[in-house]
Amino acid sequence: MNKEKLKDNLIVKISFDFALGVMLFCDKLYEKKKFVIANQLLRAALSIGANVRESQNAESVADFVHKMKISCKEGDEAEFYLQLIEKAYSYDEPKFLLNDLVSINKVLNKIISTTKAKIKAS
Repeated sequence: MNKEKLKDNLIVKISFDFALGVMLFCDKLYEKKKFVIANQLLRAALSIGANVRESQNAESVADFVHKMKISCKEGDEAEFYLQLIEKAYSYDEPKFLLNDLVSINKVLNKIISTTKAKIKAS
């Protein structure tokens, strides 16, 4: 997909920014030797953006919706790890990242419902 179009795509932008924020936070977790939780969080969080990007080149509308749904599931997993970290350790970052994740999930769910409605209408 054209880089200019990607730049103007809200879900692509916010999922990329979220992934970057999680990467930077995981650096802090690695410094504190919290390797297992950092790896799990990083994998789930980066998968959100990776699937969103992959959806931009979907082979069909059904494939597009499927990739967006995978992004939602990975978002749920990332949320779980962030909540664990927030409860177990004294870091401020999970609060901000969780807020970002709420925004991402709202956009993803709207994209999925709108796309499904368009499929039904056609």
